[in-house]
Amino acid sequence: MKLYSYWRSSASWRVRIALAWQEIPYEYVAVNLVRDGGEQYREPYAKLNPQSQVPLLELEPGPGAAPRRIAQSLAIIEYLEERWPSPPLLPRDPWLRARARQLAELVNSGIQPFQNTPVLAYVKRTLGGDERAWVHHFQQRGLAALERAAGETAGSFLVGDEPSVADVCLVPQLNGARRFGLDVAPFPTLLRVEAACNALPAFAAAHPDRQPDAQPG
Repeated sequence: MKLYSYWRSSASWRVRIALAWQEIPYEYVAVNLVRDGGEQYREPYAKLNPQSQVPLLELEPGPGAAPRRIAQSLAIIEYLEERWPSPPLLPRDPWLRARARQLAELVNSGIQPFQNTPVLAYVKRTLGGDERAWVHHFQQRGLAALERAAGETAGSFLVGDEPSVADVCLVPQLNGARRFGLDVAPFPTLLRVEAACNALPAFAAAHPDRQPDAQPG
C-alpha cells in the first residue's frame, strides 16, 4: 500500500492519522505541491490522479493485478474503516456516526477548500482580492459553526469519548488556521479536543514535522 502525500497537506494529514490509528503499514510517497510549480501537475503523478491533488492511496490487489487507487481523504478513510474496522473511527450508534460524518464534512467541505493554494492564488492573481481576508472569513465562519455543532456531542473528543473521523479532520484544520494567523482562542471546545488528540501516539505520528518530506520553517 502506498500513500501519495505532502507533509503540509491537511487532507493527507487526515489519512496519515487514520493509517496510524488503525496501525496499517504503508509506503510514503512524497509529492511536492510547491516545487517548480507543483509536482502534482506533472507526470507521473498527474496520470495517477486526474484532479492533481493529494492524498492518493494506491492498493496492490495481488500478483498480476493492476493497482487500485482511491483519492479524496474521506473516501480513503471510509475505505480503511470498512477494511480495518478496529479500532473504529466511526461510532457504532447510527446517529452518532452521522454526526461524526457531519462534523468531518463541515471541515472537509465548508472550510478546507477555501484555503487551498490554487484557490488562494486565483483570488489574488486573477480576481485581485485579499487572499488573507478571504481565508480568514471562511476559517472563522467554519470553525465557529464547528464549535457550536460539537457542543451537542462533545465528550473527551468531538463525538463522545473516543476519537472519530471528526477529530481526524479537526486537528489539521486548527493547524492550518494558525498557519494563516487566525486567532483560535474563541473555540475552547475545539482546542480542548485538539489537546486530547495530540496526546495520542497515532495523532503525534501523523504530524507534518514527522514526515520524511518535512521542511524547516
